[in-house]
Amino acid sequence: MFTSVSSSEYLAKTFSKAFARRRARRPAKAWLATLPLIAVTALTFNGPAPAEMSSGTPIETIVRQEGRWSIDNARTLASLIEESAQEGLEPSDYRLAELKSALEAGEPGAALDMLASSSALMLAHDYADGRIEDKQAFDWHMTQPADPNLLQRGLDDALAQGKLRTWMQGLLPDNAQYRALKAAYAATGPADSARRELLRANLERWRWMPRNLGERYIYVNVPSYRLELINAGVEEASFNVVVGAPKTPTPQLALQAQSVVANPSWTLPPSVLKEGRWQGKGYSVTRRADGSLNVRQAPGPRNALGRIKIDMPNSHAIYLHDTPQKAAFERTDRALSHGCVRVQNIEELAALLHGGVELDDALADPAKTKVLQLQKSVPVYIAYFTAEAQPDGTIRYLGDPYQRDQALLERIGAQGGSPIRMAAR
Repeated sequence: MFTSVSSSEYLAKTFSKAFARRRARRPAKAWLATLPLIAVTALTFNGPAPAEMSSGTPIETIVRQEGRWSIDNARTLASLIEESAQEGLEPSDYRLAELKSALEAGEPGAALDMLASSSALMLAHDYADGRIEDKQAFDWHMTQPADPNLLQRGLDDALAQGKLRTWMQGLLPDNAQYRALKAAYAATGPADSARRELLRANLERWRWMPRNLGERYIYVNVPSYRLELINAGVEEASFNVVVGAPKTPTPQLALQAQSVVANPSWTLPPSVLKEGRWQGKGYSVTRRADGSLNVRQAPGPRNALGRIKIDMPNSHAIYLHDTPQKAAFERTDRALSHGCVRVQNIEELAALLHGGVELDDALADPAKTKVLQLQKSVPVYIAYFTAEAQPDGTIRYLGDPYQRDQALLERIGAQGGSPIRMAAR
């Protein structure tokens, strides 16, 4: 997915910046009142993209645009809405026909202000945060939703300074992957509707991603079965991984790797406990205060986590780890785990993160667990993209192990009302 050092130009700026079927059209106030309270760090026309959550205010405060929409600004908005088709969105979802009718009348005023504000904020929301609000339905837990108050503030500033186009386009992802997928979408003719729909699904997912991934981070794309350590937009190292099976999928998360655990013990998760295959294998069993079982496998060469775990605290109990079952890395389909990510040659990744002889010393006694804190936490992104750009700009189409593309597309709806047909992989 990312470039090697020898071909860094292609992705030198990668990640540097910032599913309900389509709803029936709603009046502006009703739509705005139901906007989610989302995270957008400074959605002014020049600001960085989405971040922390803020509280809402009454809708009467949000819609306060009377007298702010000139005919020129409204025409720019109509043009921007038409151009949303290039992002894989449907212009009619943003009241384009109504806006054009208002422009034909040629009269600025309260009616135009309300209509234009409603359309602009709908489009801004979908650019900043994606069209689908209920991302958790797809096991996506990366970012908070965009705050309509910050969007309104950014829109106000953009209108006041005559920079509506700059502000609106600045809400979109600005990275090489999104640009490559968008270019492929433009180059794919209407006759290949299945391929176009697949590209639309992945453009939508990129609008769900954090806009600033950091200088150095770990990136796991579940359908690719690969982990990449990225540094300044360049692939520093990459590894095969095993991810969650379809019945126990790996969730999509933005985490922070904080420590390397040498010779970890393993506390069995509920999904493994239910299977019962741990019984009679010498695991230590205790009961918690609530009466539930706590089953632990001691560290050692047969431990399910292998010799190394990279810990990144989260409520989903997901981490990166070694495994004694090395043969699984040679399989093509590696959606096999209970949710955590098994990493081939994880000792190399651990050395890149921690380094020094301390790691070797910690691994020397396989029966003794030792936690090595990282000097600086490293962001970890576990994503789900079924199409991704290669270093030469071509698009690689991956499998869909959790069968999510079709469901996603049914939630955003087809462009132009045409039937949705998925591409063969």
